[in-house]
Amino acid sequence: MLLAHRLNVMMSCYLLANKAAGIAREIELGELDTGKGQNQIGTLQRPGGDAVGALKIIMSFDFVFILHLMEKIMKITDVLCQTLQKKSLDILNALDLVSTTKVLLGKLREDGWDPLLQEVQSFCLKHEIDIPDLNSRYVDVTKSRNKHDNTTTLHHYKADVFNVAIDQQLVELNDRFGVQNTELLTLCASLDPRHDSFDVSNICTLVEKIYHADFSSQERAHLESQLPHFQLDVCNHPELKSSPSLADLTIGLFKTGKAATYSMVDRLLRLVITLPVSTATTERAFSAMKLVKTRLRNRMGDEFPRHYMVVYIGKEIAAKITSDEIINLFDTGGRRAEFKLIDM
Repeated sequence: MLLAHRLNVMMSCYLLANKAAGIAREIELGELDTGKGQNQIGTLQRPGGDAVGALKIIMSFDFVFILHLMEKIMKITDVLCQTLQKKSLDILNALDLVSTTKVLLGKLREDGWDPLLQEVQSFCLKHEIDIPDLNSRYVDVTKSRNKHDNTTTLHHYKADVFNVAIDQQLVELNDRFGVQNTELLTLCASLDPRHDSFDVSNICTLVEKIYHADFSSQERAHLESQLPHFQLDVCNHPELKSSPSLADLTIGLFKTGKAATYSMVDRLLRLVITLPVSTATTERAFSAMKLVKTRLRNRMGDEFPRHYMVVYIGKEIAAKITSDEIINLFDTGGRRAEFKLIDM
């Protein structure tokens, strides 16, 4: 995204300048030795050019405008992002959030320009930041003088920055949640018998379109006959009807022993709740690998780190397992030395 790239470049310059200024200050105070000799790769520049340049970027109308615009966009998209990153995803609520996010971004595009501009101008006046003449010709420093057009500063910030940034968000949402994906999620949401969206015909359509290889024709017939009983049973069962999501409902079927009664429904639920709507779990696994695969564990076999990763990623579940349960599991009586819990 061009907007994020510009802000990232500005922040990088600012952070590098701050770091250089801090190092130079330590040298002046005698807290850091720069070393001497022929093996020195380069010289450290005194704080001046970089720091002044970074400060100039930070104290510019361009930086303030982009920062305020990104804040407004991220406030709208944050709820959807947080929902999609949850391990147990509520498909129905996620679909609703996709729709509301698109509507709010559309409202921001239609009605948000004037309030944003006033907010940016007020901020600049408060912090003594120069405000450019919006009716003057915009000069892009990245282009040569021969390539400048007659675009005004107002048109640049409104059309090339404000509108483009919001349009890119809408395009990305439409790409990720297109007609086919939305149809798939809608069909999956029709599996919840506690909502009015529960529809036997839609569920059968879902199986025929997506999971036809997982159900034979006879099993699809069994599924169709089990669904009405499943709906009434869940709505009347005190434990199942309070399940907050399809994943919890699937767990409830297993705990109550009804998974065997509604075997085809249980299979479909298990397929749906593993639908890769987001990559949050995969991202967590790669992040955990950086912490688990340390230099000291690098020489271990693959089996131990793999088990360690499972425990680390599922630490919410692992935290519920007591030490006594682990001891009882491994202490089969055939060992010479018994497991004992040592107080540290």
